[in-house]
Amino acid sequence: MPDPKPPYSPYGLEASNEIYNLLFCDDPKAFAPRSGETPADWQAALFTEPASADRVRALAVDASMDARVRVLACAWLRTHGHAVEGKDLLGVIVEVPLDGGLDTLAAFADEGVRYINQTGKMSIFEGPIAALSPCVKRLFEASRAVVARIGPWDKARMPPPRRGHVRLTFLVSDGLYFGEGELSVFQRDSMAGPVIHAASELLQQVVALTTR
Repeated sequence: MPDPKPPYSPYGLEASNEIYNLLFCDDPKAFAPRSGETPADWQAALFTEPASADRVRALAVDASMDARVRVLACAWLRTHGHAVEGKDLLGVIVEVPLDGGLDTLAAFADEGVRYINQTGKMSIFEGPIAALSPCVKRLFEASRAVVARIGPWDKARMPPPRRGHVRLTFLVSDGLYFGEGELSVFQRDSMAGPVIHAASELLQQVVALTTR
């Protein structure tokens, strides 16, 4: 049986699956302008042929840009043989399978946050948000300590983790990094534990804002 490849469908709702797969920024064509649409400037830079490496690099290093665009730009540069700034953390995604399905929490360097509940219900916050910003900063601080000690994954993104596990995915300028293991073990781990704790704090704030 061939190895599974993204996109994946962990949710019963098509819209939730679409947002879930977009979190990882590993399918550039999903971000391309649709037929008849006027492309945004960043879309023109990434999807107009031939693309300009200088324009794409400008996107990759622009801290004011949507972090997902920066991930796409870095991936374009790597794919086309251009150097990128190493280990610039642009996104953190935490996946935890629960009784009712997969809980997915994502935070990005622009402080945008996405949460997909195990039921498929989504909460989307375009950052920065005052109530979430400190939690996002703590999550990134803990995640940078992990990224500094591991390297990028060189294969296709794997399916969502199985019950009892947690997966931490890091979107970094030089590739996708991740760690996966039993939740109870990762919670006590010196590297993964602070990431899970920070993600839990962020999730509490997300839920509070969503139910307010």
